[in-house]
Amino acid sequence: MIAVRSAAFTAGLWLVTLAAGLAGLPLLAAPRRAAFALAVVWARTVLWLLRVAVGIRHRTVGCVQPDPDGRYIYAVKHQSAWETIAFPVIAPAFAAVLKEELTRLPFYGWYLNRAGMVPIRRSARGAALKRMLRSARAMVDIGRHILIMPEGTRMPPGRTGRYHPGVYALYKYLGLPVVPVAHNAGLFWPRNGFLKRPGTIAIEFLEPIPPGLDRAAFMATLQERIETAARRLCEAELARRRDRTARPAGDRT
Repeated sequence: MIAVRSAAFTAGLWLVTLAAGLAGLPLLAAPRRAAFALAVVWARTVLWLLRVAVGIRHRTVGCVQPDPDGRYIYAVKHQSAWETIAFPVIAPAFAAVLKEELTRLPFYGWYLNRAGMVPIRRSARGAALKRMLRSARAMVDIGRHILIMPEGTRMPPGRTGRYHPGVYALYKYLGLPVVPVAHNAGLFWPRNGFLKRPGTIAIEFLEPIPPGLDRAAFMATLQERIETAARRLCEAELARRRDRTARPAGDRT
């Protein structure tokens, strides 16, 4: 049954994405906020499809935007494709730092560029890093938040990747608080996995890290907050599953 429901979702995802891509072509000539609005509509539709087809929901823990008038850098744990889809729905308008190669893809890359995303080379140094920082500053100046996934690649639950220094470069250059974000989406939508497990994903917005820390203190604080919370959320979900399995079938809800 899980395989059938996962296949139905995948087919629906492709259809929704194709329809949104074609219908939104005129928005490539529209203001950036129109292209971002299309992304929000697409994301809401995909999350609805995920709930209907697979039975995956989500709940948000903590304060998404501690100061409604402030700007933030959201540093998000990367476990799954889910968080890249869900964040436009959950959080205020942002510009995501993403691989430069993605912006070169037909259609998808066009929308990323038009929506105001911030491209970066994986080995960004010198001039490339400065371009990324200037692009991020331009987005903050028009009212956007910044989103970055410090590990740069999806990691399975319980695993920690290397936290890349680009997040500190943004933190120092922009002088903004960083909101660490943890979740357990990899237990429901695994990286490189076709099968998706029903349940409720927990995504937690943690205490912001204020500007002014040096690199060592900042990186240690960021990693400790994200990884501690991610482990806690994953362990809570795994415990819930064990408890459900241990109960007699008639007692399960």
